[in-house]
Amino acid sequence: MQAIVDLQNDGTVKEPINREMPMDQLIESWITNQDNYDRNHGPIQHKLASEHDITLDGLVSRPIKITIESLQTDYPQHTVACALSCAGNRRHTMRTRIKDVWGIDWYDGAVMNCVWEGPRLRDVLMQGAGVDEVEPELKRQQQHVQFASYGTKTQEDTWYGGSIPFKMAMDPDMDVILAVKMNGKSIPPRHGYPVRAIVPGVLGARSVKWLDRITVSEEESPCVYQRRDYKILPPNVLDKETAKHYWDKIPAMLEMPVNACVAVPTYKSTVTLSESGLLECKGYAVPQGSHGPVTRVEVSGDEGKTWVDATLDYGPSELASKWTWVLWNANIKMEKGEEKKIFARATDKGGNTQELERSTWNLRGVGYNGYEAVFDLTVV
Repeated sequence: MQAIVDLQNDGTVKEPINREMPMDQLIESWITNQDNYDRNHGPIQHKLASEHDITLDGLVSRPIKITIESLQTDYPQHTVACALSCAGNRRHTMRTRIKDVWGIDWYDGAVMNCVWEGPRLRDVLMQGAGVDEVEPELKRQQQHVQFASYGTKTQEDTWYGGSIPFKMAMDPDMDVILAVKMNGKSIPPRHGYPVRAIVPGVLGARSVKWLDRITVSEEESPCVYQRRDYKILPPNVLDKETAKHYWDKIPAMLEMPVNACVAVPTYKSTVTLSESGLLECKGYAVPQGSHGPVTRVEVSGDEGKTWVDATLDYGPSELASKWTWVLWNANIKMEKGEEKKIFARATDKGGNTQELERSTWNLRGVGYNGYEAVFDLTVV
Protein backbone atom coordinates (compact mmCIF):
# COMPACT_ATOMS: atom_id res chain seq x y z
CA MET A 1 0.00 0.00 0.00
CA GLN A 2 1.18 3.53 -0.67
CA ALA A 3 1.75 6.00 2.15
CA ILE A 4 -0.27 9.19 2.06
CA VAL A 5 2.40 11.69 3.06
CA ASP A 6 2.30 15.48 2.80
CA LEU A 7 4.96 17.11 4.97
CA GLN A 8 4.45 20.67 6.08
CA ASN A 9 7.20 23.10 7.01
CA ASP A 10 7.03 22.15 10.69
CA GLY A 11 7.47 18.46 9.95
CA THR A 12 3.94 17.35 10.77
CA VAL A 13 1.81 15.30 8.43
CA LYS A 14 -1.54 16.48 7.15
CA GLU A 15 -3.00 13.05 6.51
CA PRO A 16 -2.60 9.65 8.19
CA ILE A 17 0.04 7.24 6.92
CA ASN A 18 -1.39 3.78 6.24
CA ARG A 19 0.91 1.32 4.50
CA GLU A 20 2.35 -2.17 4.65
CA MET A 21 5.53 -3.85 3.46
CA PRO A 22 5.68 -6.23 0.48
CA MET A 23 5.45 -9.71 1.95
CA ASP A 24 8.79 -10.97 0.65
CA GLN A 25 10.52 -8.02 2.35
CA LEU A 26 8.49 -8.39 5.53
CA ILE A 27 9.90 -11.84 6.31
CA GLU A 28 13.53 -11.05 5.50
CA SER A 29 14.22 -10.52 9.20
CA TRP A 30 12.71 -12.01 12.35
CA ILE A 31 12.76 -8.54 13.90
CA THR A 32 11.12 -6.00 11.63
CA ASN A 33 13.46 -3.03 11.79
CA GLN A 34 12.61 -1.02 8.69
CA ASP A 35 9.41 0.12 7.03
CA ASN A 36 7.15 -1.48 9.62
CA TYR A 37 3.48 -1.24 8.75
CA ASP A 38 1.76 2.04 9.60
CA ARG A 39 -1.83 2.41 10.75
CA ASN A 40 -2.85 5.90 11.81
CA HIS A 41 -6.26 7.52 12.21
CA GLY A 42 -4.88 11.04 12.28
CA PRO A 43 -1.76 13.06 11.41
CA ILE A 44 1.64 11.98 12.68
CA GLN A 45 2.45 13.86 15.87
CA HIS A 46 5.94 15.26 16.38
CA LYS A 47 6.61 15.72 20.10
CA LEU A 48 9.54 16.71 22.27
CA ALA A 49 10.15 14.23 25.08
CA SER A 50 11.22 17.06 27.38
CA GLU A 51 7.82 18.73 26.97
CA HIS A 52 5.64 15.62 27.09
CA ASP A 53 4.02 13.99 30.09
CA ILE A 54 1.29 11.46 30.86
CA THR A 55 -1.64 12.23 33.15
CA LEU A 56 -2.76 9.29 35.33
CA ASP A 57 -6.21 9.81 36.77
CA GLY A 58 -9.59 8.24 37.42
CA LEU A 59 -10.03 5.56 40.08
CA VAL A 60 -6.58 5.97 41.58
CA SER A 61 -5.36 7.13 44.99
CA ARG A 62 -2.86 9.64 43.65
CA PRO A 63 -3.67 11.36 40.34
CA ILE A 64 -0.31 12.40 38.90
CA LYS A 65 1.59 13.56 35.85
CA ILE A 66 4.62 11.51 34.80
CA THR A 67 7.40 12.80 32.58
CA ILE A 68 9.26 10.71 30.03
CA GLU A 69 12.41 11.03 32.14
CA SER A 70 10.51 9.62 35.11
CA LEU A 71 9.25 6.69 33.06
CA GLN A 72 12.84 5.86 32.15
CA THR A 73 14.47 6.36 35.56
CA ASP A 74 11.92 5.93 38.35
CA TYR A 75 10.50 2.56 37.34
CA PRO A 76 12.01 -0.85 36.48
CA GLN A 77 12.42 -1.20 32.71
CA HIS A 78 10.90 -4.23 31.03
CA THR A 79 11.59 -5.61 27.55
CA VAL A 80 9.02 -7.50 25.51
CA ALA A 81 9.19 -8.74 21.95
CA CYS A 82 5.83 -9.18 20.30
CA ALA A 83 3.98 -9.22 17.02
CA LEU A 84 1.58 -6.30 16.64
CA SER A 85 -1.07 -6.53 13.95
CA CYS A 86 -3.82 -4.35 12.60
CA ALA A 87 -7.27 -5.81 13.22
CA GLY A 88 -7.89 -5.49 9.49
CA ASN A 89 -4.85 -7.49 8.40
CA ARG A 90 -5.89 -9.76 5.46
CA ARG A 91 -8.97 -7.66 4.82
CA HIS A 92 -8.25 -7.83 1.09
CA THR A 93 -8.83 -11.56 1.15
CA MET A 94 -12.21 -11.19 2.83
CA ARG A 95 -13.14 -8.45 0.38
CA THR A 96 -12.12 -10.37 -2.75
CA ARG A 97 -12.94 -13.95 -1.76
CA ILE A 98 -16.26 -13.34 -0.01
CA LYS A 99 -17.70 -9.84 -0.53
CA ASP A 100 -16.87 -6.19 -0.02
CA VAL A 101 -16.16 -4.78 3.43
CA TRP A 102 -15.79 -1.36 5.02
CA GLY A 103 -12.17 -0.41 5.62
CA ILE A 104 -8.65 0.07 4.27
CA ASP A 105 -7.69 -2.66 1.83
CA TRP A 106 -4.95 -4.39 3.83
CA TYR A 107 -3.27 -7.39 2.30
CA ASP A 108 -1.28 -9.69 4.67
CA GLY A 109 1.51 -7.34 5.72
CA ALA A 110 -0.13 -5.18 8.40
CA VAL A 111 1.97 -6.82 11.09
CA MET A 112 5.36 -6.24 12.68
CA ASN A 113 7.51 -8.20 15.11
CA CYS A 114 9.47 -5.75 17.27
CA VAL A 115 11.22 -5.38 20.60
CA TRP A 116 9.80 -2.77 22.98
CA GLU A 117 11.19 -1.40 26.22
CA GLY A 118 9.70 0.63 29.05
CA PRO A 119 8.10 0.22 32.48
CA ARG A 120 5.23 -2.14 33.04
CA LEU A 121 1.90 -0.34 33.19
CA ARG A 122 1.10 -2.11 36.48
CA ASP A 123 4.26 -0.74 38.10
CA VAL A 124 3.41 2.81 37.07
CA LEU A 125 -0.17 2.48 38.27
CA MET A 126 0.80 0.92 41.59
CA GLN A 127 3.96 2.83 42.42
CA GLY A 128 2.96 6.11 40.89
CA ALA A 129 -0.80 6.33 41.28
CA GLY A 130 -1.46 3.91 44.14
CA VAL A 131 -4.16 1.88 42.43
CA ASP A 132 -3.66 -1.05 44.83
CA GLU A 133 -5.04 1.14 47.63
CA VAL A 134 -8.39 2.02 46.10
CA GLU A 135 -11.05 -0.68 45.95
CA PRO A 136 -11.58 -4.39 46.60
CA GLU A 137 -10.31 -6.84 44.00
CA LEU A 138 -13.84 -7.95 43.01
CA LYS A 139 -14.68 -4.38 42.05
CA ARG A 140 -11.46 -4.08 40.06
CA GLN A 141 -12.40 -7.02 37.85
CA GLN A 142 -15.10 -4.89 36.21
CA GLN A 143 -12.89 -1.89 35.54
CA HIS A 144 -10.91 -0.70 32.54
CA VAL A 145 -7.73 1.19 31.83
CA GLN A 146 -8.26 3.83 29.17
CA PHE A 147 -5.42 5.07 26.95
CA ALA A 148 -5.71 8.42 25.18
CA SER A 149 -3.85 10.73 22.86
CA TYR A 150 -5.33 14.22 22.64
CA GLY A 151 -2.60 15.71 20.46
CA THR A 152 -4.59 15.91 17.25
CA LYS A 153 -8.00 15.32 15.74
CA THR A 154 -8.62 12.00 14.04
CA GLN A 155 -10.77 11.01 11.10
CA GLU A 156 -13.74 9.94 13.23
CA ASP A 157 -13.22 11.79 16.53
CA THR A 158 -11.51 14.77 18.12
CA TRP A 159 -8.86 12.50 19.69
CA TYR A 160 -7.69 8.88 19.69
CA GLY A 161 -8.21 6.35 22.45
CA GLY A 162 -8.75 2.75 23.40
CA SER A 163 -8.94 0.63 26.53
CA ILE A 164 -8.22 -2.78 27.98
CA PRO A 165 -9.61 -4.61 31.02
CA PHE A 166 -8.01 -3.55 34.30
CA LYS A 167 -7.13 -7.15 35.13
CA MET A 168 -5.15 -7.40 31.89
CA ALA A 169 -3.28 -4.20 32.64
CA MET A 170 -2.34 -5.44 36.12
CA ASP A 171 -1.36 -9.01 35.17
CA PRO A 172 2.45 -9.22 34.95
CA ASP A 173 2.14 -12.17 32.58
CA MET A 174 0.37 -9.94 30.05
CA ASP A 175 3.48 -7.75 29.64
CA VAL A 176 1.60 -4.49 29.09
CA ILE A 177 4.19 -1.71 29.03
CA LEU A 178 4.57 2.00 28.39
CA ALA A 179 7.17 1.79 25.66
CA VAL A 180 9.86 4.42 25.28
CA LYS A 181 12.12 2.35 23.01
CA MET A 182 11.53 0.30 19.87
CA ASN A 183 14.18 -2.17 18.68
CA GLY A 184 16.71 -0.62 21.03
CA LYS A 185 16.21 2.98 19.90
CA SER A 186 13.83 5.84 20.56
CA ILE A 187 10.45 5.16 19.00
CA PRO A 188 10.11 6.88 15.59
CA PRO A 189 7.49 9.68 15.51
CA ARG A 190 5.24 7.68 13.20
CA HIS A 191 5.16 4.86 15.76
CA GLY A 192 4.31 7.04 18.75
CA TYR A 193 7.37 8.91 20.07
CA PRO A 194 8.01 9.66 22.85
CA VAL A 195 5.79 7.01 24.47
CA ARG A 196 3.09 4.56 23.48
CA ALA A 197 1.21 1.73 25.11
CA ILE A 198 2.16 -1.79 24.04
CA VAL A 199 -0.46 -4.47 24.64
CA PRO A 200 0.87 -7.80 23.27
CA GLY A 201 -1.52 -10.29 21.71
CA VAL A 202 -4.17 -7.64 21.20
CA LEU A 203 -5.13 -5.75 18.05
CA GLY A 204 -2.75 -2.89 17.43
CA ALA A 205 -5.50 -0.29 17.89
CA ARG A 206 -5.21 -0.67 21.69
CA SER A 207 -1.47 0.11 21.71
CA VAL A 208 -2.15 3.84 21.66
CA LYS A 209 0.63 6.07 20.28
CA TRP A 210 1.70 9.53 21.52
CA LEU A 211 0.14 8.53 24.82
CA ASP A 212 -0.72 11.48 27.07
CA ARG A 213 -3.45 10.18 29.40
CA ILE A 214 -4.19 6.95 31.28
CA THR A 215 -7.49 6.72 33.14
CA VAL A 216 -8.73 3.92 35.40
CA SER A 217 -12.50 3.81 34.94
CA GLU A 218 -15.66 1.81 35.37
CA GLU A 219 -16.20 2.23 31.63
CA GLU A 220 -14.41 1.41 28.42
CA SER A 221 -12.84 4.29 26.55
CA PRO A 222 -15.58 6.53 25.13
CA CYS A 223 -13.56 7.09 21.95
CA VAL A 224 -15.28 6.10 18.72
CA TYR A 225 -12.46 3.65 17.93
CA GLN A 226 -13.37 1.66 21.03
CA ARG A 227 -17.16 1.97 20.94
CA ARG A 228 -18.02 2.25 17.23
CA ASP A 229 -15.22 0.41 15.46
CA TYR A 230 -12.98 -2.66 15.71
CA LYS A 231 -15.81 -5.05 16.49
CA ILE A 232 -16.73 -8.29 14.73
CA LEU A 233 -20.31 -7.55 13.74
CA PRO A 234 -22.66 -10.44 12.88
CA PRO A 235 -22.98 -11.38 9.18
CA ASN A 236 -26.49 -9.91 8.94
CA VAL A 237 -25.06 -6.39 9.47
CA LEU A 238 -24.59 -5.34 5.86
CA ASP A 239 -24.15 -1.56 6.05
CA LYS A 240 -23.21 1.33 8.33
CA GLU A 241 -26.83 2.20 9.04
CA THR A 242 -27.64 -1.30 10.33
CA ALA A 243 -24.40 -1.31 12.30
CA LYS A 244 -25.69 1.57 14.44
CA HIS A 245 -28.07 -0.86 16.15
CA TYR A 246 -25.26 -3.32 17.02
CA TRP A 247 -22.26 -1.32 18.21
CA ASP A 248 -23.44 -1.31 21.84
CA LYS A 249 -24.35 -5.00 21.76
CA ILE A 250 -21.05 -6.39 20.45
CA PRO A 251 -17.91 -6.53 22.62
CA ALA A 252 -14.82 -4.67 21.49
CA MET A 253 -12.12 -6.79 19.86
CA LEU A 254 -9.23 -7.75 22.08
CA GLU A 255 -7.27 -10.92 21.21
CA MET A 256 -6.03 -11.36 17.66
CA PRO A 257 -6.66 -14.81 16.17
CA VAL A 258 -4.09 -17.46 15.30
CA ASN A 259 -2.97 -16.93 11.73
CA ALA A 260 -0.52 -18.18 9.10
CA CYS A 261 0.25 -16.13 6.00
CA VAL A 262 2.20 -17.02 2.87
CA ALA A 263 4.76 -14.44 1.81
CA VAL A 264 6.33 -16.40 -1.05
CA PRO A 265 4.82 -17.01 -3.55
CA THR A 266 2.25 -14.22 -3.71
CA TYR A 267 -1.27 -14.58 -5.02
CA LYS A 268 -1.88 -14.18 -8.78
CA SER A 269 1.79 -14.87 -9.51
CA THR A 270 3.40 -17.43 -11.81
CA VAL A 271 5.79 -19.95 -10.25
CA THR A 272 7.98 -22.75 -11.55
CA LEU A 273 8.20 -26.13 -9.87
CA SER A 274 11.56 -27.69 -9.10
CA GLU A 275 12.68 -30.78 -11.01
CA SER A 276 11.23 -32.89 -8.22
CA GLY A 277 7.85 -31.17 -8.57
CA LEU A 278 8.12 -29.18 -5.38
CA LEU A 279 7.47 -25.52 -4.66
CA GLU A 280 9.17 -23.60 -1.87
CA CYS A 281 6.81 -21.56 0.31
CA LYS A 282 7.70 -19.05 3.02
CA GLY A 283 5.66 -17.02 5.46
CA TYR A 284 4.93 -16.00 9.02
CA ALA A 285 2.51 -17.19 11.67
CA VAL A 286 1.17 -15.56 14.83
CA PRO A 287 -0.57 -17.10 17.86
CA GLN A 288 -3.96 -16.22 19.30
CA GLY A 289 -3.66 -13.64 22.05
CA SER A 290 -1.56 -14.95 24.94
CA HIS A 291 -1.72 -18.58 23.81
CA GLY A 292 1.59 -18.63 21.96
CA PRO A 293 3.94 -19.49 20.69
CA VAL A 294 2.91 -21.03 17.40
CA THR A 295 3.88 -24.70 17.59
CA ARG A 296 2.94 -25.93 14.12
CA VAL A 297 2.37 -24.62 10.62
CA GLU A 298 0.92 -26.94 7.96
CA VAL A 299 0.95 -26.13 4.26
CA SER A 300 -1.04 -27.70 1.43
CA GLY A 301 -0.71 -27.38 -2.33
CA ASP A 302 -3.71 -29.56 -3.15
CA GLU A 303 -6.48 -27.68 -1.34
CA GLY A 304 -6.19 -29.59 1.91
CA LYS A 305 -5.98 -33.18 0.66
CA THR A 306 -2.45 -33.47 2.05
CA TRP A 307 -0.50 -31.23 4.42
CA VAL A 308 3.23 -30.71 4.98
CA ASP A 309 4.70 -29.54 8.27
CA ALA A 310 6.75 -26.39 7.83
CA THR A 311 10.09 -25.67 9.47
CA LEU A 312 9.70 -22.94 12.10
CA ASP A 313 12.12 -20.15 12.99
CA TYR A 314 11.42 -18.87 16.51
CA GLY A 315 14.10 -16.17 16.40
CA PRO A 316 16.72 -15.46 19.10
CA SER A 317 16.11 -17.50 22.24
CA GLU A 318 16.48 -14.43 24.45
CA LEU A 319 13.64 -12.67 22.62
CA ALA A 320 11.25 -15.40 21.50
CA SER A 321 8.10 -15.54 23.61
CA LYS A 322 4.43 -16.40 23.56
CA TRP A 323 3.85 -13.03 21.88
CA THR A 324 6.25 -13.28 18.93
CA TRP A 325 5.67 -14.59 15.46
CA VAL A 326 7.45 -17.50 13.79
CA LEU A 327 8.86 -17.42 10.29
CA TRP A 328 8.33 -20.65 8.41
CA ASN A 329 9.24 -22.42 5.20
CA ALA A 330 8.05 -25.59 3.49
CA ASN A 331 8.40 -27.46 0.20
CA ILE A 332 5.06 -28.67 -1.11
CA LYS A 333 3.85 -30.74 -4.02
CA MET A 334 1.69 -29.00 -6.59
CA GLU A 335 0.20 -29.82 -9.95
CA LYS A 336 0.86 -27.56 -12.91
CA GLY A 337 -2.01 -25.38 -14.03
CA GLU A 338 -3.89 -22.16 -13.42
CA GLU A 339 -6.04 -20.93 -10.52
CA LYS A 340 -4.08 -22.97 -8.01
CA LYS A 341 -4.25 -22.37 -4.27
CA ILE A 342 -1.96 -22.73 -1.29
CA PHE A 343 -3.42 -23.36 2.14
CA ALA A 344 -1.51 -22.59 5.35
CA ARG A 345 -2.77 -23.13 8.86
CA ALA A 346 -1.12 -22.48 12.21
CA THR A 347 -1.63 -24.05 15.62
CA ASP A 348 -0.43 -22.39 18.83
CA LYS A 349 0.56 -23.73 22.24
CA GLY A 350 -2.97 -23.14 23.52
CA GLY A 351 -4.37 -25.49 20.87
CA ASN A 352 -5.95 -22.78 18.72
CA THR A 353 -5.96 -23.70 15.02
CA GLN A 354 -7.23 -22.06 11.87
CA GLU A 355 -10.36 -24.05 11.12
CA LEU A 356 -11.99 -22.46 8.06
CA GLU A 357 -10.85 -22.10 4.48
CA ARG A 358 -12.34 -18.61 4.63
CA SER A 359 -13.35 -16.67 7.73
CA THR A 360 -16.96 -15.70 8.38
CA TRP A 361 -17.67 -12.35 6.74
CA ASN A 362 -18.12 -9.22 8.85
CA LEU A 363 -18.76 -5.66 7.72
CA ARG A 364 -15.49 -4.23 9.05
CA GLY A 365 -13.41 -7.07 7.64
CA VAL A 366 -11.54 -7.61 10.91
CA GLY A 367 -10.07 -10.71 12.51
CA TYR A 368 -9.65 -12.63 9.25
CA ASN A 369 -7.81 -15.95 9.62
CA GLY A 370 -8.99 -18.32 6.90
CA TYR A 371 -6.36 -20.85 5.83
CA GLU A 372 -6.77 -20.17 2.10
CA ALA A 373 -3.53 -18.18 1.94
CA VAL A 374 -2.68 -17.87 -1.78
CA PHE A 375 -5.09 -18.03 -4.70
CA ASP A 376 -5.14 -17.59 -8.47
CA LEU A 377 -1.64 -19.02 -8.70
CA THR A 378 -0.24 -20.18 -12.06
CA VAL A 379 2.11 -23.15 -11.69
CA VAL A 380 4.40 -24.10 -14.61
